[in-house]
Amino acid sequence: MNRTAGTGLMVFGLILIVLGAILDYAVSVTTTGFSINTIGLILLIVGIIAFLSGLGVVIASSGGRRTMIREDVRNVPGGSTHVVDERDNLAS
Repeated sequence: MNRTAGTGLMVFGLILIVLGAILDYAVSVTTTGFSINTIGLILLIVGIIAFLSGLGVVIASSGGRRTMIREDVRNVPGGSTHVVDERDNLAS
């Protein structure tokens, strides 16, 4: 798993947290059979767990330092050109 998967899980968790908080605290509807406030509380708890899991994935995947090196060799009329592009994955 990479950092982008953890970031996506964190965003999903935040969406669930907001939706759950709205259903739990802002909606006051009386229904029979199920409680919208209970569903909001469940979404709030699941959102917090998803956010913390995503945060854990981001922290765990950023522990190693990785560098990507791309070499490009092109033939031009005056000879050949050699270009080296180095990127540090932690810098992005």
